[in-house]
Amino acid sequence: MNDRILMSSPDVGEVEERYLLDAFRSGWIAPLGPDVDAFEREIADRVGVAHAAALASGTAALHLGLLTLGVRPGDVVLTSTLTFAATANAIVYTGARPHFIDSELESGNIDPELLEHALTELHDAGTRVAAIVPVDLLGKAADYTRILPIAERFGVPMLADAAESLGATHRGRPAGSFGAASAISFNGNKIMTTSGGGMLLTDDSDLASRVRYLSTQARQPAVHYEHTEIGYNYRLSNLLAALGRAQLTRLDSMMARRRQVRDVYRALFAEVPGASIFGGDDDAEDNCWLTSVIIDPGEAAWTAKDLRAALEAANIESRPLWKPMHLQRVFANAAATLNGNAQRLFETGLTLPSGSALTDAQVERVAAAIEDFVDAGV
Repeated sequence: MNDRILMSSPDVGEVEERYLLDAFRSGWIAPLGPDVDAFEREIADRVGVAHAAALASGTAALHLGLLTLGVRPGDVVLTSTLTFAATANAIVYTGARPHFIDSELESGNIDPELLEHALTELHDAGTRVAAIVPVDLLGKAADYTRILPIAERFGVPMLADAAESLGATHRGRPAGSFGAASAISFNGNKIMTTSGGGMLLTDDSDLASRVRYLSTQARQPAVHYEHTEIGYNYRLSNLLAALGRAQLTRLDSMMARRRQVRDVYRALFAEVPGASIFGGDDDAEDNCWLTSVIIDPGEAAWTAKDLRAALEAANIESRPLWKPMHLQRVFANAAATLNGNAQRLFETGLTLPSGSALTDAQVERVAAAIEDFVDAGV
């Protein structure tokens, strides 16, 4: 049996080893240190924001971002239904209630028209909406040109979940720079990784200071350990920040490699009836984190599930698009404004191996497995 091909394994090498060894030999082993400070500056510069707070995860960034925006128990927070559970979980951590908004069919991102409709209904009902959390899906930024004016009109702050979109842009502006703040992730399968980690990005110095304070157990500036409110152990370690700094030097080349992989799939499926690359041809501003294919079973005579089974038989990892949050048992009672697109994408989409660490031989093996399946039919 051939070795398993993974969807998006970490892409690390000699550069990362050198940065980690330098940090280790510096003696800054405990959390925080010069690499954390440098990593924050470098990411902030890359995204074009004034402040960055390095944290233990993207989930931590979402949680603290919501808290600092004033989200309270009982509030409603509007967010995308087509997302990873961390987005919704962070809302629940604050005691607020998620209200899920369905997707635009082509991008999978939050539908601005549905967002406006939900805000209007909630406003008319006297419900306090404390924040909006759009999600940049699979490396494509949401349509902030349409979303931000809606949020401003209703006076609701926006925290962008840019966990999947570092390096992407929307109309030339970097993902992670929109709204009151943005959260990014450096999880092991992301476009760049610190093993685990994340960051809160903002132009608001008070918001950034508050996040740093809460993320270090809300410790007061006293000689002893003094605390006046609940804090969290959410800061990123110096060693992991060093790994992130190394990855950042390679971000552009890693995105370019993922785009090469996407182009292989785009060419492969171009002549396959009923199959198309998710997101369409308008992906010049994407970071190409993950590439998915959408299957119309009526036209293709096979399903995304059939293709996944064939790839699994060849020891190749693939998975459906995110299962929408409104279909998850844990959120069965949550409010939602729906058009059916997220469920349709979940049922017809399949995400393929997309990582920048994929070798040419591995990409060829995936392509051959897909070609064999398509040629054989079902």
